[in-house]
Amino acid sequence: MYIVIFITASNRKEAVRICEKLIKEKLAACVNIVDKVESRFWWQGKAVKTSEALLIVKSKKVKFTKIIKAVKSTHSYDCPEIIAIPIISGYKPYLDWINESVR
Repeated sequence: MYIVIFITASNRKEAVRICEKLIKEKLAACVNIVDKVESRFWWQGKAVKTSEALLIVKSKKVKFTKIIKAVKSTHSYDCPEIIAIPIISGYKPYLDWINESVR
């Protein structure tokens, strides 16, 4: 099963470090970095507003546990956002490329 994973990082520099680790270790076929995303959330009982970078990661479900470990070893947050959603359909050549890229 193919998945898309969303990971937020404290800034672009941290996002690039995470991206490079995921690509180098063949845990992700592709990572998009969207800089300066405004995030609002509850943290430790307080409403927070901050600027973050968002990573959009394309991979396979069998890699997800290793992705979590890789992100946690690099990430500055105590509780980083690392969430995956299934790709229910896609252009077959692109999905084949994901498969080959994370072998």
